Amino acid sequence: MKRNYLSLAALLMGALLWLSCNDAATGTTNATTTTDAATPLSGQSGVKDDDSQKDVVKIAAGSADHTTLVKALQAAGYVDALSNAGPFTVFAPVNAAFDQLPAGTLNDLMKPEKKEALRNILEYHVYIGVLRPEMLMDGQTFGQANGDNITIAVKDGKATVNGANIIASVPASNGIIHVIDAVLLPPAK
Repeated sequence: MKRNYLSLAALLMGALLWLSCNDAATGTTNATTTTDAATPLSGQSGVKDDDSQKDVVKIAAGSADHTTLVKALQAAGYVDALSNAGPFTVFAPVNAAFDQLPAGTLNDLMKPEKKEALRNILEYHVYIGVLRPEMLMDGQTFGQANGDNITIAVKDGKATVNGANIIASVPASNGIIHVIDAVLLPPAK
């Protein structure tokens, strides 16, 4: 009986020592943050890490050119999913690309009853794996997260995906973002 108390005491002392050393080493005890005061993040997207390379969601959230995409990810409930380890290749349309959609399309897709349609479109922009720019070859097709395929074209050293120009490529901790100038719409079924 005395032996059990000693074991328990040693375990508790070890845990307290570990916690105090861990807090002293990191200087923090809590690892959550928010993107804005009104919307607290939870799950993987809520982890605060100012030292590591940013994940695809944090890169998009930090880009003034991707505010519409980030709002769509939030409406679809995909912020945490794309904050996970991945790896992901995200073809990320700029705000101006969303402006090219027919009037009212985006507002309609953001409605709760259209969540599945929005998810299908967003999943069409995600490849599970990393496709670095030098890996993209003319005529390649890749299966996207929604089950449909995209096609890569390369002309004069410039790559496109389903006709959308790849403007830039940004590496992330959990994959890569290819910035594109158009919204990719899945084929009609």
